[in-house]
Amino acid sequence: MINSYRDLEIYKESFRLYFEVQKLSKKLPNHETYELASQLRRAADSIVTNIVEGYGRKNYKIEFERFLTFSHASTNEILCHLEKVLVLYPLHKKQVELLLSEYEILAKKTYRFMKYVEKNWLIAKHKPETQN
Repeated sequence: MINSYRDLEIYKESFRLYFEVQKLSKKLPNHETYELASQLRRAADSIVTNIVEGYGRKNYKIEFERFLTFSHASTNEILCHLEKVLVLYPLHKKQVELLLSEYEILAKKTYRFMKYVEKNWLIAKHKPETQN
């Protein structure tokens, strides 16, 4: 049963990965602080915060779906930024490849959850009541 956004697997995973991205961003050269490192941090933050904000609007299915879409888009964004890091800074290859793999899995889970919400969220609320 889902009682809080903290119960969502996509929240737990995106929250954990946020801190992994923070660690990686601090290893990048100083000239990337306000460029690629900042973009990585903002995308990682966007993923998790959009899940939380969307869940806060869970009683409005369309709003929930919209914020999950934002989260999914930010997951795609971070994949692109990580690919840039992989090319520019091969020294971090192992860590970046692991993050790429984990974010690809998160993207799939988020997409599946979006589809679940689209098809099943609040269905019971919209069924007509039976008359006795």
